[in-house]
Amino acid sequence: MLDIRNIVILTGAGISAESGIATFRGPGGLWEGHRVEDVCTPEALARNPALVHRFYDERRAALAGVAANPAHDALARLDREWHGELLIVTQNVDDLHERAGAHRLVHMHGELRSALCGACGVRETWTGALPPESECPNCGTCALRPDIVFFGEMPYHMERIEAAIAAADLFVSIGTSGAVYPAAGFVQMADACGADTLELNLERSAGSGLFADSRLGAASVLVPEWVERLLAAQSTQSSPMSR
Repeated sequence: MLDIRNIVILTGAGISAESGIATFRGPGGLWEGHRVEDVCTPEALARNPALVHRFYDERRAALAGVAANPAHDALARLDREWHGELLIVTQNVDDLHERAGAHRLVHMHGELRSALCGACGVRETWTGALPPESECPNCGTCALRPDIVFFGEMPYHMERIEAAIAAADLFVSIGTSGAVYPAAGFVQMADACGADTLELNLERSAGSGLFADSRLGAASVLVPEWVERLLAAQSTQSSPMSR
């Protein structure tokens, strides 16, 4: 642990599930009653924009009723106190990491509280409903869409993420299924670059066997415990008595 300086953390739906945000699959999941092809592809947006916009309007509105949990708070603390490089890469489109206070953060799958203009590419903070006829404040066209990476589209910030993983001493995956690429391949990339790898998850994921260490349990318990140990080790390492 004392050799760790640069850290990349990948978070998925499991870290926000404890805040009351539905995961994608399974009973009560976001896809229950919806086919992915109907609400989360470029073709769906072109075919039935009203349905796609309404689906994400409902998810955006639901954010008002949830709050960051101890796992988000712990990662925000790590962001504040970690002396080395740190990048939190979230697959989640909620804003709970930000609400907890994290700054060294990228959303690889987009953000619910953001609108993207399909004509000029401008992004605009958006907190209310986003009807299909909403006008872009930059170019004036009615081409605004949810700023979400649909299936078949390239995730955001890939160059930055890959560079951070290449320089990482530790790669940590929290609350992810290990089934969705390219994020599912990050652990192999980190391992190939010589980083230690750790999984914190409620249950074994599709990629658990690829991690050097896999710990099972609730994120709201595991993440604060891990952050506490990591920061304690950092403090010991930087103490004059340890030199």
